[in-house]
Amino acid sequence: MGDNQATGQAGSERDERHALIDRLTQLQRTLGRFLAHDRSTPLLASSLTMQQLKVVVMLFFRDASSGQHLARALGVGLGTVTGIVDRLVAQGLVSRREDPADRRVRLVELTTRGHLLAEELIDAGTANYMRLLDRLDTETLNTLEQVMVKLQGAADSMIAESGRSAAH
Repeated sequence: MGDNQATGQAGSERDERHALIDRLTQLQRTLGRFLAHDRSTPLLASSLTMQQLKVVVMLFFRDASSGQHLARALGVGLGTVTGIVDRLVAQGLVSRREDPADRRVRLVELTTRGHLLAEELIDAGTANYMRLLDRLDTETLNTLEQVMVKLQGAADSMIAESGRSAAH
C-alpha cells in the first residue's frame, strides 16, 4: 500500500471519527433537553443568582473552600465573593468557619439547608433518567455501563492532567 493510500485511509478514519463524535454530541444534547425538563423546576423555584448557585454547587462537591479559592473558580474578585457569601449566609445556605490549618483563613461551607438545596438541584433529573433507563433491555444497560465506566476513566484522566498542568 502506498503512502498516499495509507494517508487517505487515516484521513478517512479521522473524518468518520469526527462525524461519529458530532452525532454522539447531538444525541447527548437531545437527551439533555429531555432530562432538563425535570431540572428546570428547582432552578426556577430558586431565588438565587447564577453566581450564588455556582457557589452552592461548588461547595457541594468540595465541602469547604476559602474565599480566595471561590474567587478564582468564579473568575471574580474577593470582594465580589464576600458579597455573594454574605447573601448565602443570610439565607442560611452557607456558614463561615476558621480554617484549622491556618487561622487567618475563613472557610465557607454548606449548612444542612444548603446541602439539601444542592442535592435537590443536582438530583432533579435523576427520577426521569431512571425511568428512561428502565425502558432499556438488560444487555443495553450492561453495554451502557461499560461505556460510562470508560467515559468516567477518560474524565478522571482529564482532571488529573488539568491538575498537573495547573501545578506547573
